[in-house]
Amino acid sequence: MGKTVWRPAYIGLGSNLEQPLRQVEAAFKQLAELPETMLVARSQLYNSPPMGPQDQPDFVNAVAATLTTLDIKTLFQHLLAIEKRHGRERGETRWGPRTLDLDLLVYGDRQLTSESLVVPHPGIPARGFVLYPLAEISADLDIPGIGVVRDLLAAVRNQNTKVIATASEEEI
Repeated sequence: MGKTVWRPAYIGLGSNLEQPLRQVEAAFKQLAELPETMLVARSQLYNSPPMGPQDQPDFVNAVAATLTTLDIKTLFQHLLAIEKRHGRERGETRWGPRTLDLDLLVYGDRQLTSESLVVPHPGIPARGFVLYPLAEISADLDIPGIGVVRDLLAAVRNQNTKVIATASEEEI
């Protein structure tokens, strides 16, 4: 039998509907419960303005660091299932409001481009709401084909992304 290989996977979390703090905190718990996956670090929660249409609430964003033995497509399917449990309907307006958005940002040293998934996530270098929380938990991460998180963050320092208080256990 082959040796079990644990791969690091980083997941971006975001919400701006139906109590976004609770949505993100609940998603962290669900990520920790995934089979063959360990939640090893989580960022603080960040507040950021919407990327797309501005007539929507600000987002609560965070990043989770996991170790997983799941293959990339199976992990992605689990993320879609968590979104669905939170009421997310794919096909919504691009960059529109949502109850929960889970993006598979990085999966080990893998690079994948398919119809439904691109890893590493191509938007990472331009998104402060991803880079701030990612730098908090893994500033030295070298994202395959993109660069080191710390260096990427320097280019987005002027974006309006701020740490917010996390929800307490009693609020969840």
